[in-house]
Amino acid sequence: MIHAPPATSRLAAYGFLGLPLAMAALPIYVHVPKFYAESVGLSLAAIGTLLLAARLLDALQDPLLGWWSDRRSHRAGGRWTFVAAGAAGLALGMLALFNPPQGSGAGWLLFSLAIVYTAYSLATISYQAYGAEITEVPRDRVRVTAWREGFGLAGVVLAALLPQWLGLEGFAWLFAPLVVVAAVIAIVGSPPVLERPRTTGFSVAALLAPLANPRFRWLLGVFLLSGIAAAVPATLVLFFVDDVVRRPDLAGAFLAVYFGAGALGLPAWVWLAGRWGRGRAWIAGMALSIAAFGWAWLLGPGDAAAFFAICALSGIALGADLALPPAMLAEAIDDDAARGGERREGAYFGLWNLATKLNLALAAGMALPALEFLGYRAGAQGAETRALSIVYALLPCLLKGGSAVILFISPWVNHQREAP
Repeated sequence: MIHAPPATSRLAAYGFLGLPLAMAALPIYVHVPKFYAESVGLSLAAIGTLLLAARLLDALQDPLLGWWSDRRSHRAGGRWTFVAAGAAGLALGMLALFNPPQGSGAGWLLFSLAIVYTAYSLATISYQAYGAEITEVPRDRVRVTAWREGFGLAGVVLAALLPQWLGLEGFAWLFAPLVVVAAVIAIVGSPPVLERPRTTGFSVAALLAPLANPRFRWLLGVFLLSGIAAAVPATLVLFFVDDVVRRPDLAGAFLAVYFGAGALGLPAWVWLAGRWGRGRAWIAGMALSIAAFGWAWLLGPGDAAAFFAICALSGIALGADLALPPAMLAEAIDDDAARGGERREGAYFGLWNLATKLNLALAAGMALPALEFLGYRAGAQGAETRALSIVYALLPCLLKGGSAVILFISPWVNHQREAP
């Protein structure tokens, strides 16, 4: 049966929720380490350990939330029930995270992160799974993810600038009503989903069923390695701007250029995916990222113009990371139906979100304690910042190169079944 392409206005209503969800993500993995180091007085090692522990515990619940979303998708309210509950919890959690009471410490950070992470997972897994159910046409799937990730990049740009203008406390108070309003818009205005068969009962096998899909296993491995490559500099960027480039006044502008370039580059990656296929287009994005970011470790005090150029070029490459993997994931889900099996969008996105959180957890849990072990401290100068430059710039390039090689030998490029 041929389905009409989703209306642009409905895609915009669906995609708009990506804006506040992305606004939440950036402060969590970029601002939290520096905020709690300076405002609360926690050490980098303590913050890194807490972030790692919270992320790992949170990641374990994602496959279960994905299965639960699949089970709930055929009842009244469907997946939107989880989106609504997650949006409300996320609003409260962000207020707690960035408004710590006087005298609070590691316990408050862990408590706030638990609320934020659980609510974020509850909303995003069902939100992404819903998007995968809107259409089965490859081009339209890229449109769905492009709208969602385009709004997401706009949200990240706002998240980069607003804390500098409002402070993190003021940012949280602005974010809280915005995420609730965006959830209402998505629930009311999103395109309808295709009819799906019901999911069977709970079992560990049901949670892990996506891992039996060969193309999903390849995609997940590439996504993990590429995601760690992106998460390391995201975790360290504010330290790099403060102590290496020494332009903390431009931190928001650097981030805005990076994510703004990513948004502007999205249409080009959508077009290139249609010409080359999604796998080859993603490899091109990885190559551009390495070429743009590979010389950041040479920067020093005052190199703001060079860092702006790096942010712009690597930001364009970011568009490929955002638009293409979710579209490839939706195609991998189709493999189950093609073999006569059940569709488990929630289970797939539960594992996908688990991988995303492992990226961020490993980046924070390894990079921050490693820097402290190597002698770096926030506010360091001179030779003490060399370790920061190497970990910030060179390590991600090595990881990104490895992910490109894996993708190149995978079924997504060799023996692929992509339909541009």
